[in-house]
Amino acid sequence: MFIQPIVSGKRVGIVGLGRIGLEVAHRLEALECMVSYNSRKQKPFVPYPFYSTVLELATNTDVLVLCCSLNDQTRHMINKEVMLALGKGGVIVNVGRGALIDEKQLINCLMEGEIGGAGLDVFENEPLVDEHFFSLDNVVLSPHAGFSTLDSYLAICQLLGRNLEAFFSNNPLITPVI
Repeated sequence: MFIQPIVSGKRVGIVGLGRIGLEVAHRLEALECMVSYNSRKQKPFVPYPFYSTVLELATNTDVLVLCCSLNDQTRHMINKEVMLALGKGGVIVNVGRGALIDEKQLINCLMEGEIGGAGLDVFENEPLVDEHFFSLDNVVLSPHAGFSTLDSYLAICQLLGRNLEAFFSNNPLITPVI
């Protein structure tokens, strides 16, 4: 018997439609989801509706998937107001950075039933995980392993090799650490 994924047919908002966000969007399309997004800029080459604020996106979706980077503008962008806009049946999935979400507010909203659930691959104070998450049955936690694939390890090794070649050839590094 085929069991249809819970996300099938849902309205899914992606925060951060970069390389990873686009990959997530393509997979959600295969599940017949209605995809929309918020990003720093509207992307004219994508078919998905754009929302200029995360709050507006949350108001119009069932699931929020966080794929953006962490900076001063995105820290705690998922706050209580956004969670309440997502609603009692709403779900937040974070594969970006832990501090995109105000975890204290997330825990309160989950405990009070103000949102439906959360799937977290990253945490605000990683590697420490707030113990309250462990007692909640509406949360799925994973150990920041979303990147861990054979292809990603091969790409890391290739990038390392190119950086070493550049270094020993006195050329600029491909990915310098400043």
